[in-house]
Amino acid sequence: MTAGFEVEHLVAEFREALSAEQPLTAVRDVLDRALAQSARVADVLGRDEGGIEALHTSPELTVLNVVWAPGMRLFPHDHRMWAAIGIYGGTEDNEFFRRSDHGLVASGGKSVREGEVVLLGDDAIHSVANPLSTYTGAIHVYGGDFFRQPRSEWDPESLEERPYDVDHTRQVFAEANDRVRADHSP
Repeated sequence: MTAGFEVEHLVAEFREALSAEQPLTAVRDVLDRALAQSARVADVLGRDEGGIEALHTSPELTVLNVVWAPGMRLFPHDHRMWAAIGIYGGTEDNEFFRRSDHGLVASGGKSVREGEVVLLGDDAIHSVANPLSTYTGAIHVYGGDFFRQPRSEWDPESLEERPYDVDHTRQVFAEANDRVRADHSP
């Protein structure tokens, strides 16, 4: 990469990584290189509001800039495609689940901090939280079309499975932003 951080260059590297023998590993390597300059990435991608911004979407690859509002928590969901998540600022707490005869069962967790990458297989189910009082920024890379892939989300209380709804996800981000604004109003 050049001295600065360029989204177009990063996306081109991810697209090239898809032709590797092990695309997920190659994508992780690209993320590791980008996160070595996490301050530059944050200068370009960082936001003062939570949200999901598509940097690239195609049938074989989706690259998102995800900014988690302080204290935000997203319900359990799956992707049904591999994912690589790299944190350029803050911390993302992942709680993992697995299916059982009785519904979802918690199966561990992982905190991912600035400069770190977590890889998720195509069968991963997780919920995500920002444990900090500041924003967390992450580059999420998916091995498919994140917005068109049918998948599931689970109610955070009952763990009842339902079809994933991107509008519901946007609503969760909007509510988190509203809470932050209310907490910081005079």
